[in-house]
Amino acid sequence: MKKKFRLRKNEDFQIAYKEGKKYWNRNLILYKRKNGLDYSRIGFSINKKFGNSVERNRAKRRMREICRLNFHNFRVGYDIIIIPKKNVINIGHKELNSAMLHIFKIAHLLRN
Repeated sequence: MKKKFRLRKNEDFQIAYKEGKKYWNRNLILYKRKNGLDYSRIGFSINKKFGNSVERNRAKRRMREICRLNFHNFRVGYDIIIIPKKNVINIGHKELNSAMLHIFKIAHLLRN
């Protein structure tokens, strides 16, 4: 994804946590907040309790790829933060894809 579609600044993350709406399912937590732009930005947050750096980076790569492939289906004008839960390490790509699309559907971030 291009840089303008990524949520990167700490202050943007903090505003999204504070003012955003929270959604969750068995594998993921999602925060969304209107950003007033004509495009959406996506960020990923994983704490150190998740595992070592190899596991954290693998989880982020998998989630980033799923978002890249489905980015055209997302609504515009939102800041989105995705936080995986610990069990994401053990699930396959298909199940992670379905969990991510499910949480986007719950948050009303998918276009028709």
